[in-house]
Amino acid sequence: MSQSKSGPPPIVYILVLALIGFGVYWFLSRSPNTPSENPSENPSETSSPPSATAPANNASPSTATNSPVTPSQFTVPESLPSGTRLDLQGSTAMVSINSALKQGFEDQFPGVTVTTSATGSGDGINAVLAGNADLGASSRALRAEEEAQGLVAVPVAEDAIALVVGVSNPFGQGLSQQDVVDIFSGEITNWSEIGGPDKPIRVLNRPPVSGTHQTFRELVLNGGDFGNTPNITTLERDATTPMLRALGDDGIGYATAAQIFNQSTVRPVAIDGLTPIAEQYPYRRNLYYVYKDPANEMVQAFLGYAFSDEGQTAIAQAGQN
Repeated sequence: MSQSKSGPPPIVYILVLALIGFGVYWFLSRSPNTPSENPSENPSETSSPPSATAPANNASPSTATNSPVTPSQFTVPESLPSGTRLDLQGSTAMVSINSALKQGFEDQFPGVTVTTSATGSGDGINAVLAGNADLGASSRALRAEEEAQGLVAVPVAEDAIALVVGVSNPFGQGLSQQDVVDIFSGEITNWSEIGGPDKPIRVLNRPPVSGTHQTFRELVLNGGDFGNTPNITTLERDATTPMLRALGDDGIGYATAAQIFNQSTVRPVAIDGLTPIAEQYPYRRNLYYVYKDPANEMVQAFLGYAFSDEGQTAIAQAGQN
């Protein structure tokens, strides 16, 4: 009589084959081409994107496309050759700042001379373009066509544009921003229309070469034009002191706030209840130094000083005088 063979039942072989098949499937699913779910195993997902950093101190700002110019690009050298000069021209709004930095810079580098003149931002920018000035002081930002010619503007300070009347002017109220637009566009021509006496408003406007004129148009008039009414006079020269003296008891004009704070013959007009010293005052702007790229040795040194602790202190004090 024959004996039957002993061994595991057929179901065992079926289970073993199923386990082997699952193992092969799992191994193939872990192919190197499949991204890992663990970020630490997939460096491409954890690395930071390239940052747009400003050029190094010894690099021209134009070498980094669309990179902003930063104070760290300019450093104060240990020394400068005696007899070297820097010519600075432009904005009347920056006269105090230019003077303060000139004095400190010349004190730090004996034998170096900084010459300054103030006939308007546009004149300073054009002088830099023509190679007649090393730096231009500007109370407005550069236009696209000016940047296209290689000019670079570096913001060095902030100030405010003050609306100003003579101390003898009987109008003692404030104005709204819309009032200002209407006055300088010629829509409001009499003080009585804004709560003052029945007397024509004499508007004194700065010339187009003035950076403050250009900024006023953009910032205050929302890009609109000054009026062409008989009560609006555009001055021939961009000079603040003569304009302030001419205000009398019926005039209104505008100037950089720092230029009128210590004046005894004029006073600022509040705008929406805010004076120019308020942080929320609506007519605030940047002041710039403009140079032709690449900056020469004297420009780099002067800007380095402007951004140093000493230079920043000088700028702050100039804004208070």
